[in-house]
Amino acid sequence: MSKKVKIGLIGAGNIANTHLDSYRHVPDAEIYAICDINADRLKETADKYGIERRFDSVDAMLAAVGNELDAADVCVWNCNHASCAIKALDAGLNVLCEKPMAYNTEQAIQMKEAAERNGKLLMIGFVLRFADGTKIAKDFVDNGYVGDIYYARAQYIRRHGAPGGWFCDKEKSGGGPVIDLGVHVIDQTRFLMGKPMPVSVFATVQTKLGKRDDLKTDVGWKPKDAKDSDPCTTEDFGSALIRFDNGATVLLETTYSLNGPDEGRKQLFGTKGGLDLTDGVKLYTECNKFLADVNIHTANYKNSGDMFVEEMAHFVDCVANGTECRATAEDGIIVMKILDAIYESGRTGHEVIIK
Repeated sequence: MSKKVKIGLIGAGNIANTHLDSYRHVPDAEIYAICDINADRLKETADKYGIERRFDSVDAMLAAVGNELDAADVCVWNCNHASCAIKALDAGLNVLCEKPMAYNTEQAIQMKEAAERNGKLLMIGFVLRFADGTKIAKDFVDNGYVGDIYYARAQYIRRHGAPGGWFCDKEKSGGGPVIDLGVHVIDQTRFLMGKPMPVSVFATVQTKLGKRDDLKTDVGWKPKDAKDSDPCTTEDFGSALIRFDNGATVLLETTYSLNGPDEGRKQLFGTKGGLDLTDGVKLYTECNKFLADVNIHTANYKNSGDMFVEEMAHFVDCVANGTECRATAEDGIIVMKILDAIYESGRTGHEVIIK
């Protein structure tokens, strides 16, 4: 390529810093501008990464340097994903939007429509697709070691991990662990299963323990602006059975707070073998008519890489070279439909049909 891809960061908070750290390892990327409504956060992040062009709103950034940018990276509250992404797309920019795609399916569809009418790329930040474990598991799936996958477990459990801040403010986030953590493992398992289409969800979504501010043990991770006094208006537990058009099902479990161990079990079960991505990659299969457990040696994996760096590099490659996107807006809409159905099923206590 003849020039670097000039990117404008929309948002200067926690995940924006992760993206910026990753872009440092992508030679063809140039962080050209940044905006945030929080003046202190904007200055802190812009100073840290040496970004001179800084603005107090996405409108101001697009008005000033929009015609100089090639792309935008949306790293704001979930409730603002759609508005910021659509503004950038309508300004003629390609867009990477952090997960979840939007606040709800309706907004996600509007985002995809904006990308289509402007002829621009809209990529969704499903970063686990770029993780080593996912890549290795996909290799085994594609080469027939698992057979037809008919069941999966997708688990993201925090024992004491309600982060506070905007993550626990439903008006800004759209929900708690289901939309924040569950979105990762829902997309990861569906991706490995060959991206079947969801047809129904039966779920329970509850608030039983809350933030547990009275505990003497601290939460493992918090956004910079979070305080112990922050209210929590989201769920702390969600479980769902997601059924797909090929007959396969996924069992989701995700929490911010649970009287049990921290766990992140991701397992897929097929007609020829099973995969466990919980700690490395393990294949459950048969060998010489014996049951066999195969621990995959991943230490010297030739395709190894930091998942966020690979995600940003892929986005830049798509923008610069027209490479086919591996995390499309259509994927984002499908996951949003599942998330909406989980919340609706949890609210009503009934199965929700996805159309």
